[in-house]
Amino acid sequence: QVQVLESGGGLVQPGGSLRLSCAASGSIFSINTMGWYRQHPGKQRELVARIISGVITNYADSVKGRFTISRDNAKNALYLQMNSLKPEDTAVYYCLLIGRIGAGPYREYWGQGTQVTVSS
Repeated sequence: QVQVLESGGGLVQPGGSLRLSCAASGSIFSINTMGWYRQHPGKQRELVARIISGVITNYADSVKGRFTISRDNAKNALYLQMNSLKPEDTAVYYCLLIGRIGAGPYREYWGQGTQVTVSS
């Protein structure tokens, strides 16, 4: 059983900062990808940032230069430092883990989401 839990969301004023955290627990043997996605009301979930194989990072164009993704391999933890927040960053943010238990297939594991609201 694998669990993914996000924390750190909340209400912040435009221009402010937030740091999201994601903790993965369970019998994960190998993690391929960890990432952050977000979903605006009425829209599809979209990539914010991800780390692949621990070294390759991808960012959505809309967050480049403002958001920084990082990972603590020892803790199976993932972070998203969000600076210079804009109202359009308001969304539910989800953590994704792609990993496998033992020698099984790689699977996607999603957290329950954390709300980020940017408003004055």
